[in-house]
Amino acid sequence: MSHRSRREFLADVGRGMLVASLGSVTASDLGLSRAVAGVENERVTFGSLEPLVSLMQETAPEKLQPQLIEKLKGGTSLQTLISAGALANVRAFAGQDYTGYHTFMALIPALRMSTELPSERQALPVLKVLYRNSSRIQNQEANLKDALHPVTVADVSDFSDGGATLQKQVRGVDWAAAESRFAALANGPSGEAFNHLQFAVQDEVDVHRVVLSWRAWSMLDVAGAEYAHTLLRQSVRYCLDVEQRMHERSYKSSSIRDLLPKLLDQHKLLSKPPGNRQGDDAWVEQLAMTIFSGTREQAAEAVATALTEGFSTEVVGEAISLAANMLVLRDPGRLEQYSSKEKPPGCVHGDSVGVHASDAANAWRNISRVGNARNRVSALIVGAFHTAGQSNRATSDPYPFAAQLEEVRATDSPTLLAQAEEAILANEQARASAIAQRYGELQLPTRPLLDLLLRFAVSEDGALHAEKYYYTVTEEYAAMRPVFRWRQIVALARVTASECGFPAPGYREACEQLRLI
Repeated sequence: MSHRSRREFLADVGRGMLVASLGSVTASDLGLSRAVAGVENERVTFGSLEPLVSLMQETAPEKLQPQLIEKLKGGTSLQTLISAGALANVRAFAGQDYTGYHTFMALIPALRMSTELPSERQALPVLKVLYRNSSRIQNQEANLKDALHPVTVADVSDFSDGGATLQKQVRGVDWAAAESRFAALANGPSGEAFNHLQFAVQDEVDVHRVVLSWRAWSMLDVAGAEYAHTLLRQSVRYCLDVEQRMHERSYKSSSIRDLLPKLLDQHKLLSKPPGNRQGDDAWVEQLAMTIFSGTREQAAEAVATALTEGFSTEVVGEAISLAANMLVLRDPGRLEQYSSKEKPPGCVHGDSVGVHASDAANAWRNISRVGNARNRVSALIVGAFHTAGQSNRATSDPYPFAAQLEEVRATDSPTLLAQAEEAILANEQARASAIAQRYGELQLPTRPLLDLLLRFAVSEDGALHAEKYYYTVTEEYAAMRPVFRWRQIVALARVTASECGFPAPGYREACEQLRLI
């Protein structure tokens, strides 16, 4: 689904076309019921996909994987497997399990990665993430109980302040009212569910909050618009869950709650048409450096000012992405006191500052692209606020280091690729980054290097982030101007060298069953 058609679908949701086009039986299957009808279901079900969804939720991973491979041989598509896996995940966890929602966020990247692989290997990233999905469901005994249950739709006639009201209900930790309200937004006459959801998403700078929202929306391309409420509903529940814990632990809420409306009003951004100024390379790098090195308030103000001055949302988003990339390339690595077996000292994979910032920036940019007039600008202001204020431990010099670059003397693709693989296998982040940099400077074909990095993104776990970060990098690489885009590949080479040696559970089993080894 293109960005334009996504926006058209948002308008369709706003005109009440979603549930109206489904019929009462299907809407009931999806966990929607009208208060006046008094319809109650024991379980949210998924029509023709239900048998496969139940199989995903109820079957142990070692038994599930052979069955999924048989289904593939029988003509079931990877898209259908991903759709069923996503719905099983939402019903099992409802956006409230750490590994669970990380797995959900990896589903779309895994499917996209499959399109870059040879035909005989295309199932691997999908099977790997579905194995993780099944494992977590079983470990949490979510095969025996659901976290997501049917919800009653609020009787609402005025949707003009839908997002603001939903935001207020989430802040007040009113689960019943927020869930009921969002169900109404998902099928109301002026809903635009995804746009209204962003009011709550933008309340905190939390990578999972924003990426889960974006990946849930992206899943509609694959699973279908009829599952919009179910897929987006988990984001409402995630926000409620976080808000509840903040209340219980007396955590202070983010200053973005006051700053965002202030900047929107001060700069009159909601009454301005979008600008189309592109900015030269120096302007983009300067804004990126302001975001990277400044306070969160300074970054948000800088982006609001740029939008006021007529710079396009796309070029402002590019600067935010570039700032996040700077965090990857200047990360000194994980401190020993925060390390673990899967994330040793010095590593930068998993939940590192740079990887998290990059995934979040990618999500904020995409939300800006598909959102309405408000979210087109508010997502970027919050995105800049989110990215900034994290450079306190950054190194003065970014990867790749000059000394490492001097040691890379090969000039042909086969030799450099072999050296890059050797560096990755040895967890040599600096050397892998330098080789990737030299490869780019020589303007050698990009695809062979990406294929090498993709191989590890498929085979390794990456502390739950391998798929997401690979997909973030390739999306941002495609969207950036040539002078900046290679930095994304260098960052990916570094993270790949960091995550190597921690193979994903289920990967080898899938290779064996597909007779690839």
